[in-house]
Amino acid sequence: MNRLRHTLLLFALVLALGASAQSERPEVRAQITPDSVLLGDEVLLTIDVKKDQVQVVGFPVFDTGENGELELIEELPLDTVERDGRRQHLRKRYRLAAYGEGTIVLGRTPLAYLDKNINDTIYSADSLVLYIEPIQIDTTTMTINDIKRPKDMPLRWGEFSGYLWRGALIVLLFVALVALVIWLIHKYNVKMPNPFRPKVVIPPHVVAIKALEALHHQKLWQNNRHKDYYSGITDILRRYMADRYDFGAMEMTTDEIVSATSAIDMPQKSRSDLYEILRTADLVKFAKAVPDEQYNERAYLDAYYFVEETKAVEVIETESDETKKRIDD
Repeated sequence: MNRLRHTLLLFALVLALGASAQSERPEVRAQITPDSVLLGDEVLLTIDVKKDQVQVVGFPVFDTGENGELELIEELPLDTVERDGRRQHLRKRYRLAAYGEGTIVLGRTPLAYLDKNINDTIYSADSLVLYIEPIQIDTTTMTINDIKRPKDMPLRWGEFSGYLWRGALIVLLFVALVALVIWLIHKYNVKMPNPFRPKVVIPPHVVAIKALEALHHQKLWQNNRHKDYYSGITDILRRYMADRYDFGAMEMTTDEIVSATSAIDMPQKSRSDLYEILRTADLVKFAKAVPDEQYNERAYLDAYYFVEETKAVEVIETESDETKKRIDD
């Protein structure tokens, strides 16, 4: 009975020791070295944590302060300094630059702490203080100097050699491309347009005559395509009149074209033939009329001679006329 009682007491003691070990909080120490610096110097903030392996601590994201007295330069990786069974010794370091003046009280460093059923914040045992010595300026002996001009440095080959090689490569590629184009032109006998050659203007009557001949060779009315045949003739005549007399014949009706040509100096027969061709074309296109073979052929001839009779006459000044003009002057 006494043996059983001793066993239960020993078991309770072990449980109590285990519970006390789990409830023991991590030990946090922090230091900043050196603790006295000049303006702009660097300091090292070191945080040491000794804890159980099941406990979790979160190191702080460094705050540079309300007035920006400290600036984070580098956050070093977390180091495991020592491991003894379940105990761990962790170390976190921060490299900072001091830009304030006077005494800066950083206080106790906070860390997040997580354990079984525990979510808390723990603090270092040390309260950190940093003194930043201000720069002393002797205003009695200080003199204000002008800004120094930039130094004249010699031009080095490495500073422009890269641009030179790239420029040479671009020039070589351009020359190779031009040579390739010239070779292709000579090989395939490609005729290049002459940009200095004046544009040849074909007279309207030449265009109209060629178009009428091409239409006549298609033999449209011979294949019962009367509408296409007369539409082709009237389109050619409308384009010719628009270019020859400079009015919108392409958008005009038959009556409007006849009215417009009444003020133009042309043979009366030509005017009558034009009206007859346009009127017959309207009957074919809109009334589905079918003229006989003789009239179809005559429509082509009337259109042909209309162009020939109304074309612009080129005046060629002969040598005798120039001589006569010179004598008269």
